Amino acid sequence: MRFQTPLVPATLIRRYKRFLADCLLEDGREVTAHVANPGSMLGLKDEGQRIWLEPNDDPKKKLKWAWRLVEHAGGHFTGVDTGVPNRVLKTALMAGEVAGLDAYELVRPEVKYGENSRIDFLLSGAGRPDCYVEVKSVTLSRTPGLAEFPDSVTARGTKHLGELAAMAGQGHRAVMLYLVQRTDCTSVTLAADIDPAYSAAFAGARDAGVEVLALGCHISPEGVTLSGPIPFSAPAVSLG
Repeated sequence: MRFQTPLVPATLIRRYKRFLADCLLEDGREVTAHVANPGSMLGLKDEGQRIWLEPNDDPKKKLKWAWRLVEHAGGHFTGVDTGVPNRVLKTALMAGEVAGLDAYELVRPEVKYGENSRIDFLLSGAGRPDCYVEVKSVTLSRTPGLAEFPDSVTARGTKHLGELAAMAGQGHRAVMLYLVQRTDCTSVTLAADIDPAYSAAFAGARDAGVEVLALGCHISPEGVTLSGPIPFSAPAVSLG
């Protein structure tokens, strides 16, 4: 996925009201950018961080800038737009480029299921059970090389795990897919200390037959593409 408009480097002043960020452009202008990320963005929103913004001239948009990337030491990047994983994965799934999810003829996004929920992708193919794929964007890293999910308490994410477990219990295939939007991480785990309920729900879902897939990304100011599977491990959780 290429960014529609060339990104512009800036310095973060502050993020506030979840979806807004004041930023300083290299030419000295201060602008307000939209932040397409409802999470805490732990470790990504410190004042003075080098970030990358995407400009737009859409008259329908109130804000003319959108925050897309955080730049780290060593030329590494984190993608902060939580909508990117689904856009990248839709293209890859339809092209049959995701190992393990490449044997399905039909890829449908945002299909209603469960209790007032929508699955990110419903995959269908002749002679095999439907495959329900839930996608989560992973951007937290507190240990070098290790990505973690979630970065804040996510009741919605916990609900999604229960919905996936129910689908697996009905004989469907259910997949929890973590897309790591960081180029400085080579493995991923759960942040059980941040959201113990999510970690417990994950353990229950896995016991119910939900599969887990973790993928990495190539990220640059030009765009975001999949890089392939990365190791996933979950902390031990007692279900008793």
